[in-house]
Amino acid sequence: MSLLPDHTLYRISVNPSPGGHDLNILFSGEGTPVPRHKIGPLIHDYCLIHTVLTGRGVFECAGTVHHCKPGDTFIILPGVLFSYEADDKNPWHYNWVALQEKGTHMLLADMGVTPAKPIIHCPDEGELRTLSDMYLHLRQGFNQSDHPWLEDLQASGWLRLLLHKLAMLNREHLPPNTQDVPDIERGVRQTERWISTQYHQQLSIDQMAKTLGYHRAHLSKMFKQHTGLSPMQYLMKVRIEKAKSLMKSSFSIHEIASSVGFNDALYFSKQFRKWTGMTPSEFKNSLEKRE
Repeated sequence: MSLLPDHTLYRISVNPSPGGHDLNILFSGEGTPVPRHKIGPLIHDYCLIHTVLTGRGVFECAGTVHHCKPGDTFIILPGVLFSYEADDKNPWHYNWVALQEKGTHMLLADMGVTPAKPIIHCPDEGELRTLSDMYLHLRQGFNQSDHPWLEDLQASGWLRLLLHKLAMLNREHLPPNTQDVPDIERGVRQTERWISTQYHQQLSIDQMAKTLGYHRAHLSKMFKQHTGLSPMQYLMKVRIEKAKSLMKSSFSIHEIASSVGFNDALYFSKQFRKWTGMTPSEFKNSLEKRE
């Protein structure tokens, strides 16, 4: 534990190897400042998230004063003027994590956090303990191994869980999302995603419809209305397009057929010719001649 003269408790862990992904942790810590301890007015070039565990304090952001209590998370956005001060009688005890600016504005906006709404409330003590545990796990791994990038990977996982929990606590302030998309459009999107990621499997329209909560006939009808293809035709199209991209490789026709969901190479050849006007071998040879 490190102590600062203006804190009765102060712990901090610095990320030894911030990664190249969108969510880069700079440092994380826990502290209890002395009464009336104040930071700011300042502007940071990174995002700083504090969650109050006990005590009270005042956070000022973009000219608005927020009185924070246990369960409140106040978020400092990059480039926004802020200050915060511990209560003179019951100073707050909080956890914090700092993130690089890259990507944080859009992410926090998606969470409903803006300079005008920088506070997320957590009224439930159990939820607050969960948040505190996430902060602890996030920072515990730093400087514990000979592979800093693994520490960063682990901490990033805990950060995502922490942000998810905060977003769920703030869900009444989240911007409009797919819940506002008409049911028919949402069903088509879900089916498209299912086929585009599971095309190599032996897909069943009945199973897809059942899993997505639609009657098979209804799913097929609305899918064709929006795409011009039935689900099975769309599946075949995806498989053929994936096969065409694999033709540039050294894989055999049989291996390509199997990779895109065809157990029968002859049936694959028949369908490939139907969709492209060439057999798989002819298509592969035409690619080789262009090189």
